[in-house]
Amino acid sequence: MNGIARSLSVWLLIIAVVGGNGCAIKPIPLTEDEVKLRANADRAVLTKDQEPLSGPVDLYEAMARALKYNLDARVELMHKMLAQTQLDLSHYAMLPRLAANAGFDGRNNFPGGVAQSLLTGRQVLEPFTSAERNIFSADLSLSWNVLDFGLSYIRAKQAADDVLIADEERRRVANRVMQDVRIAYWRAVSAGRILPSLKLLDEWVKNALEKAQAVQDERLSAPLVPLQYKLDLLNTQRYIQQLFRELNTAKLQLAALINLPPGQEKDLVLMIPGREAEALELPPDLAILEDRALLARPELRMIDYRRRINAREAKAAILEMLPSLNLQVGGNYSSNTFLFNNHWAAYAARTSWNLLSLLRYPARAKTIEAQDKVLHTQNLALTMTVMSQVHVSVAQVAHAKKEVSTAALYYDTQSQIVEQVQVAWRSARTSEQSMLRERVAQVAAQLRYDAVEAEAQTAWAALLAAVGEDVLPNNLKNEQSLSDLALQLRMRWTKSKELFK
Repeated sequence: MNGIARSLSVWLLIIAVVGGNGCAIKPIPLTEDEVKLRANADRAVLTKDQEPLSGPVDLYEAMARALKYNLDARVELMHKMLAQTQLDLSHYAMLPRLAANAGFDGRNNFPGGVAQSLLTGRQVLEPFTSAERNIFSADLSLSWNVLDFGLSYIRAKQAADDVLIADEERRRVANRVMQDVRIAYWRAVSAGRILPSLKLLDEWVKNALEKAQAVQDERLSAPLVPLQYKLDLLNTQRYIQQLFRELNTAKLQLAALINLPPGQEKDLVLMIPGREAEALELPPDLAILEDRALLARPELRMIDYRRRINAREAKAAILEMLPSLNLQVGGNYSSNTFLFNNHWAAYAARTSWNLLSLLRYPARAKTIEAQDKVLHTQNLALTMTVMSQVHVSVAQVAHAKKEVSTAALYYDTQSQIVEQVQVAWRSARTSEQSMLRERVAQVAAQLRYDAVEAEAQTAWAALLAAVGEDVLPNNLKNEQSLSDLALQLRMRWTKSKELFK
């Protein structure tokens, strides 16, 4: 016994030393090579398998590229796929449990025992054994817990609602991405129209500044005249530079939305769309739009699914109070030769009941009821918000249409003024300063025309989003080609314009 105790002490000491050294783990920061490797791998994956630019890009191809390649939209698509995977996994929780076990038990001597008389206290049998020193055993058992099956079924139904919530969230994010693409596209189109004129104006202003400086240096007029002229020119130049700064970033923003690699925005050529804001028709009855929005908005549907999940949680709480019934059947084997039957089948039925779950249920029920009240209140608040958004969107579309008409008339009038000033300038009946001023005003008018056209298109897209009109293609798939996706977007967008007619 003393030898066994000493051996056991030695082994315990060795285990303690090894375990102590193993637990002394120090933080190891990433190396620079590891960080570079991760950065290079991420950059390679960002634009992998993207269809390259093959020509001018119209609005619908830009939206199709955003839906396929925009990382925000892809994240939501991955969330939906994750929810679907979790639903598939929850189905397996409803299956019975099939367990296979095998084991080996050994010792350095035989197990055994003696018998003692309860009356006299004397040993009545010689020491005996009924087991070998080394025994191999195995069993295959099938067990099914009825209560766990019911709870797993409820969890699977909740997982199915999570899939629907993820799908509604994907719709919401996709519509937001398409609105951002529409805004960036029209700004980029406006930049394409105006930047050539701005470059020409910038050259004119520089030449005019040189002439004004020459007049000032040679003192050909009163000192105040060229200074005032230079100040007007510098104000014009500052305005042109401001426009340059705003418009040069438009194509960069569009390239980022459609996930073009940095630097390739120079290869992005846009098709100039026709102006169609004035052709947009407003709805005749706002009540119809309100009803449509309350039925179709993804945010309201998400709350409906969450309330359904919460209602099923109440059923799960009731099931957890019930007794658990576990059914089991299986086959067994043992290599012990002292057994009369080395193979046997076993079956059992056991029930258990956690009585403390009865005490926990009232608090659990109050929590579920409070959660339902919170969701109901959120639903009411969002309902009011949705109805307000419908009215605001309709007002914005109406106002944008008026602004487009005014901007078109203003641009046309300013263009006629420029034509008259050019004729007068060529015949030396007006100054170069007046000519520059009117050309800058024409560029500003064109920019305003494009801006209000983009605002009108954005307001129309916001109105469709406010009423829950889904302009996404049905059964959107990641492997779908860009041309097919762009065609579907064009068809659904054209159909959406017929919504209020």
